[in-house]
Amino acid sequence: MRNLEGLVSADGESSGVHLVVIAGTAGVGKSALAVHFAHHSVGRFPGGQLFVNLRGYDSGPPVAPQAALERFLRALGVPAAEMPQGLEERAELYRSLLAGQRVLVVADNAATVGQVRPLLPGDAGCMVLVTSRGRLSGLSARDGARRLTLGLLPVPDAVALVEQAVSGNRDHDSAADVGELVRLCARLPLALRIAAERAAARPLMPLPELLGDLRGESSRWTALSTEDASESDTVRAVFAWSYQALPPVARRVFRILGVHPSAEFGIGAAAALSGVEPDRVRDFLDLLAGAHLLEQTGPGRYQFHDLLRAYAAGQVRQDEAPEEWGAALERCARWYLATTQAAVRAALPSLAAPPLPALFLSAGSFGFSDSDEATKWYRAEQQNLLAVAQAVSAAGLWDLAWRFPVVLHGMHAVYLPLDDWFEMAGLGAKAAEALDDETARAAVSATLADACRAAGRIDQAIVHHTAALDVWESIGDHAGTVRSATSLGLIFLARHDLGRADTAFGQALNASRALGDELGATAALSGTAHVAFESERLELAMDLADQVETAYLSAGADRRLLATPPLLRARIHRESGRLSRAAIELDAAQQIADEVELPLLHQAVLLERGALEYTGELYDQALETFRKAIALGRPLRQPAREAQAHTGLGRALLAKDRPTEAAEALQLAASTYSELDQPWRHAQALGLLADALDRLGQTEDARAAREDGVRLLRGFSDSRSEKLRRSLRDRL
Repeated sequence: MRNLEGLVSADGESSGVHLVVIAGTAGVGKSALAVHFAHHSVGRFPGGQLFVNLRGYDSGPPVAPQAALERFLRALGVPAAEMPQGLEERAELYRSLLAGQRVLVVADNAATVGQVRPLLPGDAGCMVLVTSRGRLSGLSARDGARRLTLGLLPVPDAVALVEQAVSGNRDHDSAADVGELVRLCARLPLALRIAAERAAARPLMPLPELLGDLRGESSRWTALSTEDASESDTVRAVFAWSYQALPPVARRVFRILGVHPSAEFGIGAAAALSGVEPDRVRDFLDLLAGAHLLEQTGPGRYQFHDLLRAYAAGQVRQDEAPEEWGAALERCARWYLATTQAAVRAALPSLAAPPLPALFLSAGSFGFSDSDEATKWYRAEQQNLLAVAQAVSAAGLWDLAWRFPVVLHGMHAVYLPLDDWFEMAGLGAKAAEALDDETARAAVSATLADACRAAGRIDQAIVHHTAALDVWESIGDHAGTVRSATSLGLIFLARHDLGRADTAFGQALNASRALGDELGATAALSGTAHVAFESERLELAMDLADQVETAYLSAGADRRLLATPPLLRARIHRESGRLSRAAIELDAAQQIADEVELPLLHQAVLLERGALEYTGELYDQALETFRKAIALGRPLRQPAREAQAHTGLGRALLAKDRPTEAAEALQLAASTYSELDQPWRHAQALGLLADALDRLGQTEDARAAREDGVRLLRGFSDSRSEKLRRSLRDRL
C-alpha cells in the first residue's frame, strides 16, 4: 500500500491522466490492493469511482472495452436509450462526462493494452488503476503508466496474515509449523487465506496433521506441473486441500458451479445448476464463502476468483459424467429463460414474448413483485444472459439458443444494449438454421429486424420483418403477425409511406382481434390513427386517439404508452388552430414523460411544444425549445429525431429573419434525411432550405434544392405530399 501511495504521489506531479499498473502473478493480491486503495481514497476523488472486472484471464471471453464503457456510462447516469453504439462514440461521451472531474477508475484483471486504452479518461484530474498478470508495457511506453510489480509476501508479513486469520481459534501452533504453512502456500495471499481458514475451522486438529494433507496435495500438483509452472500450481494444491475437506454435497455444489458461463451469479442460478433447492443452496454458498472458495458480492450474489473457477471447472470434468455437465448447463439456461420471461412480464407486459413451453419452466424461476425489481434483476444479470446464450450455442443446444433473443426482446427494445442484441440474435439465427425450424427462424428474424431499426439500418429491418411476416401468416401464427406487421407499419409511417403503413397496421389489427390481444389491437389502432393524421383526416385521427386512450386505460397498459394519445391530440389541435387545447394535451403528455423518465418521450414532447410555439408565433420560445430538443437528443443517437429538431429550428430561424443560421440547420436536417433514405422528410427540409438560400441571394442553389425536392416526392400521392409538391413547383 505504501509503495502504491508513493507512486500515486509521484504521479500527482505529472501532467495527463494518472495511470498505475499493478502487475504480478495470480493470487498475489493485486485486486485486493486496488480495492483497498480505492476504499481509502474516497476523499481524493469527489467525482466518484468506477470499477470493472475485465476478466482477461477468465475461462470465458474477456470483457470488451465497448462493453466496459457501456457499464461506466450507465454508472455515470447515461440512460439506455441515450447509449452510443460505437466504441469511439462511447469513449468520446465517457471522456466528456469525466472532463473536469476527479474520478478513480479501476480496471481489474486486464490481459491486454487494448482492453484498457479506451477506458482512459482525457482529464488530468482522474486516475486509472489497472491490475494485470502481464506488464502491459504499451501503457508505459505510450500512455506514461507507472508500474508496481507485486512479488510474494515477505515471510514476516505472510506469517502475520496467517496468525491474524486464526487468532482466537488457534494459539498453540509453533512458529516452525506456521512457517511451513507459509512455505507450502508459496507466500501467496489467496492460498494463505484459504489455508488459514481451514486451520481456524479445525482448532483441535494439530497443525502438523493439516500440513501433512497439504504436502500430499502439493506433491500431486508438483508431479502434474511443467517445468515453467507458475505459483498458481501451489494455489491449486491449496484449493484441493480445502475442497476435499468440504462435505460431499458442498463439494458437488462447488464443482457444478464451474459449469456457469460467468464468474458471478445469484442463488437462483446456483440452485438450477446444482438441482438443490434455493434455501438449501444458500447454506452451501455461505459455507463456500466462509472457506474463501467463493466471494459474496451482495445480497444473494457470489463470484469466483478466476483461479478458483478454473479449478471448479476442472473438478467437474474429473468427478462428473459428461452428460451431467450438459444437464447442468441446460437447467441453468432454462432457469435464466424462465426468469427472464417473468422479468419482462413484470416490467414490460406489452412487450412480453409468447409463453415458454412447460418443459422450459422445469428448472424453476425467480418471481418479481414489481417492475423495478424485475428491471434491477435484468441489470444485474445482463452479462450472464449473453454468456449463457453463448454457452448453449457453443454446446449445440439449439432449442435453447434461439429462445434467448426472443424472450429478451422486450428488455432489448427498451434498454437498447445493441451489442448484446445483435450478438444474441446472431446466435439465435444460427440455432434456427441448425434446427431448420420456421417458427424459430421467424421469431429471431423479427427481433433482429427491430435491432436493425434501432441501429438505423432501416432497409435491413424491412427485409427481416417481411421475411418474418411471411412465415407467421403461412403458419397461422397471429401473435407473430401482430409483432411484425406493427413494426413494419411504424417503419413505413416514418417514411411517410402511408398506404403500406395503413395496410401493415390493418394486418396487425385483424390478427390481434383474432388472437384476443387487446394491447396488440390498441397499438395497431394507434398506428392507424397516426396514418389518418398524416393523411389529413383529422376528425378520424381524433376519434381514433380517444379510442386508443380508452383501450390503454382499460388494459392497464404501461404508463409510457398513455403519452401517445395526448401527443397526437396536441398535433391535431395545433393543425386545426386550437392552440390552447393543444397546450393542455401537451401538458398531460409532459406529466407522463416526467413520471416514466424516458428521454425519448421528453424529446417528443419538446418537438411538439416547439411546433406549437412556432404556430403561435412565439418564435424566441420555439428557438429555445428546439435547441433543448437537440441537446437532449444528442446522446440518444436517434438521427431522425435530430433531423426533425433541426428542421423546426431552421423554420423558427427563418421566422426571425436569420437565414444564415437557418440554412445551416436545414442543411443538417436535409443531409440526415438523405442518409436515412426518408425522401418525404428530405423534400420538406429542402423546401425550407431553398427559402433560406433565396434570402441569402443564392437563387440558383435554391432552385436546385426545390428541383431535388420535387424529384424526391415522385410516388407520393397523399394530400400533404400534393401541397408540398405544389409549394415547391410554385416557387420554381
